[in-house]
Amino acid sequence: MKNITTAMAFATIAFALANPVHAQNKRGDRSVYSSPDSPGAVRGVGTESQDIVSMSDQMMRELLTVPQLMNAKPSPRIIIDARHFRNESSEMIDKALITDRIRVGLIRAAQGRVRFVGREYIEATEMERELKDSGQVDVGTTGRTRATAGADYRLVGRIGTRDAVDPRTGLRERFSQYTFELLDLEYGELIWSNLYEFKKATTDNVVYR
Repeated sequence: MKNITTAMAFATIAFALANPVHAQNKRGDRSVYSSPDSPGAVRGVGTESQDIVSMSDQMMRELLTVPQLMNAKPSPRIIIDARHFRNESSEMIDKALITDRIRVGLIRAAQGRVRFVGREYIEATEMERELKDSGQVDVGTTGRTRATAGADYRLVGRIGTRDAVDPRTGLRERFSQYTFELLDLEYGELIWSNLYEFKKATTDNVVYR
C-alpha cells in the first residue's frame, strides 16, 4: 500500500511539472496618463503632483522678479538644490522634486541673466580638475580657473505641517506650509522670501511614497 501511495505522489508531481497551472489573477485596469498639474485618482491630505507643479512654477516666476538676480552685472551665481531645504513636516517628500523644477524652469527663463552652480556635483568637478592638474587629461576647451565656482546666493527653505484628526468620524485635516527664501552667501542676508500653503481634509487613508 505504501509503495502505491508513493507512486501516486510521484505521478502527481510529474504531472504538475509537465502541465503547470498558472494562477488566474483578475486583470486590472490599464494605467492611464494624466496631467501632473491636475488632481489624480488617488487623493489625500499630503503634497501631490499638482501642488509640486503649482508651487515650483510660482516660485520660479517670483525669483524672476528679484532685482539682485535679474539686474545684477555681472550675472550672479546661485545654487538651487534640496540640501538646505528642510523637511520638518509630518510627511515624507522628495524635496528634489520641488527644487529641481524651480532650477530647470529658472534656467530656461533667465536666459543667461543668472548663472547656476551645481554644488551637489562638486565631487565630479573636483575629480576632473585633479585629472587635468596631473596631466592625465588636457585642459578641455574653456581653459582653467583658479578654483571652482563660488556662489552668491542659495535657495533655502522649510516644509512644515499641522495635522488634526477627528476620532469620531476619521476625518483627517492637514495644513501644509512651504517657505522659500534666497540667502546671500556672503552676508547671510535673506534677499527674498515667499510662502506656498494649502489645507486639505479627507477620510481616505492615502500612503505617500
